[in-house]
Amino acid sequence: MLLAHRVVLPRAPSERSPLLVLLHGIGADEEDLLPLARQLDPRFLVVSARAPHEAEPMGHRWYAIDWSVTPPRTDPAEIVASRDLLARFLEEATAGHGADPSRVFLLGFSQGAIMSLALLLARPDLVRGVIAHSGRLARLPGPDPRPEALSRAHVLVLHGAEDEVVPVAQGRKIAEVLAPLLGGRVEQRVFEGLGHGISEESLAEAARWLTARLDETPGAG
Repeated sequence: MLLAHRVVLPRAPSERSPLLVLLHGIGADEEDLLPLARQLDPRFLVVSARAPHEAEPMGHRWYAIDWSVTPPRTDPAEIVASRDLLARFLEEATAGHGADPSRVFLLGFSQGAIMSLALLLARPDLVRGVIAHSGRLARLPGPDPRPEALSRAHVLVLHGAEDEVVPVAQGRKIAEVLAPLLGGRVEQRVFEGLGHGISEESLAEAARWLTARLDETPGAG
């Protein structure tokens, strides 16, 4: 497949399992979020993907960040290229593992959250829902998505109130921007005392939300 990845098979398998794709942040890899799989709904087939570019000094990245300027600068063209690669990978993973294409979800952290939202807004036909943890919206070229294209999409925004890498205001902005497009299908939780990371409480909220989404969209078997 187009991206290196790890797979965790569903603990409660069905004929066409729902698919959850985990997208890590800068400097990590496909192993980083993989342990979360065992704490999420057992019906999911989980795929943890590795970003396509090597990062300095370690790990991988979805796009480069220029930290020499304030605020840090990114290259929208590189984000778009990784987004489009991710879209093709998602199609491959769904078909290759026999997953249910109507129940594909993304859980992204930091850069992975940014990529998850970018993919949802560009290709809502591929993604049913996104959990964006400690991320923000990227400003990318192209037309704004239409509400009707996002009529089945759901988004959960999770953020630490003490995030020193991606300020919580960026997380709140996600919900503000998406609310006119998704209405009540965008939810947000801010966790006091949490920095740039995933806590037991935020993971529990992600697990609750994912199970609720599956219960709304039962699959075959």
